[in-house]
Amino acid sequence: MTSCFVYAAARTPFGRFGGALAGVRPDDLAATALSAVLAKAPGLDHDRIGDVVWGCANQAGEDNRNVGRMAVLLAGLPVGVPATTINRLCGSSLDAAMQASRTVESGDADVVVAGGVESMTRAPWVMPKPSRAFPAGNVEAVSTALGWRLVNERMPAEWTVSLGESNEQVAAELGIGRERQDEFSIRSHRLAAQAWDDGRYDDLVVPVPGADLARDEGIRADSTVEKLAGLKPSFRPDGTITPGNASPLSDGAAALLLGAEGAVDLPPLARVAGRGAAALEPQRFGLAPVEAANRALARAGIGWDDVAAVELNEAFAVQSLACLDAWPVDHELVNAWGGAIAIGHPLGASGARVLGTLAHRLRTTGDRWGLAAICIGVGQGLAVVLENVS
Repeated sequence: MTSCFVYAAARTPFGRFGGALAGVRPDDLAATALSAVLAKAPGLDHDRIGDVVWGCANQAGEDNRNVGRMAVLLAGLPVGVPATTINRLCGSSLDAAMQASRTVESGDADVVVAGGVESMTRAPWVMPKPSRAFPAGNVEAVSTALGWRLVNERMPAEWTVSLGESNEQVAAELGIGRERQDEFSIRSHRLAAQAWDDGRYDDLVVPVPGADLARDEGIRADSTVEKLAGLKPSFRPDGTITPGNASPLSDGAAALLLGAEGAVDLPPLARVAGRGAAALEPQRFGLAPVEAANRALARAGIGWDDVAAVELNEAFAVQSLACLDAWPVDHELVNAWGGAIAIGHPLGASGARVLGTLAHRLRTTGDRWGLAAICIGVGQGLAVVLENVS
C-alpha cells in the first residue's frame, strides 16, 4: 500500500439560498471547482487523472445523470477521464475524498480528483408517478432542497422527523440551551469574517464566472447574541434552534487533488492518515461524528492529545457543541477560520470544504495532525485525519 497525499484544494464562494449563485447550474459550479484545483498543478498531464470522484446529495435536477462526469466534460478535460458521483448526503464529498484516497493507496490510480457540489436553490420539486394513468385526485410536489421526501411508510416515525426536530431532541437530551448555541454561532461568523480579512481564503476560493460574489455570502460580521436572541424558533414554539444558530441553505462546490507520492509536481499539503465512518439512530445523526472521529484517530495511530486542528461541519450549533463536549479537545482548535453556520452548507460540497480548509490550516500553522468531520442525515458521520507534510 502506498500513501495518499492532498496536493491542492479549491472551492467556490458559498452562496445563500436564492442569492448570488442562484443563476448558476450545479454542473457549472462543479466544473469551476474542478478546473480551479487542477489549475494549481499546471504541469499535470490531465490524461494521468485515473478517476474523478464527486459528491452530490440531491441529484434530482440539473445535477442528475452523474454530475461528476458532467463536470469533467464541462471543464474541458480529456474525454478519457472517467468520473463517478456518490451520495452520502451531507458527507458526500468527504466520502468522495475517502474513496479517492483508497484508490490511490491501493495503486488503482496515481492521481484522483475528489470533490462535490450542491445548488440547494436550484433543487427541483418532484412528485411520484401515479400507479395508473390519469389519476383523478391532486398530487403534491415535494421540494428536494433538504430533508426527507417520499418517505417509505415502513420507516418508524421517530426516524423520519425533520433535521431540526432531530436536533431539538439532542438539545433537550444533553441540556444544550439557546444562549450557548447562539454564542457558538456568533463565534462562527466572527472567525469566518476574520479569516477572510486575514487572507486565509485567498488561496482556496475562486470566483464563479458570471456571478458577482467574492466572499462567502452568508457571513454576518455584525451579528450579535442580542440580534440572534430576537429570532423565533424554527421547529418548536419553545425550541432552541433558529435560522441564526443553524447552517443556511447554500450553493457551492469544492474540489481536492489527491495522489501518490511524487505523482503531482507540487509539494503535498498533507497525507491522508486515517478514515472513519459511524452510524446510529437516524434522529441522532448530529452525534455520529463522535465515533467516526475516534475511529479515524485510531486508524491513524494517534490520540486526541496529538490533534492541533479540527474542522467540524456546523450543520447546527447544538450538534456541533454535542460533538465537542464528547471529544477531549480544546474548543479553540475547532473551526478557527469559521464554520458552516457562517460560511454555508451546500450539502454535497461541505466535506471537501472542511478537508481542504484543514489542509491549509495545518500548512499555515505548521502543526502536524488535524481532523475533519461531518454529520450526515439518516444517522451517519465521517471523519478523516490529515498529517501535515508541507
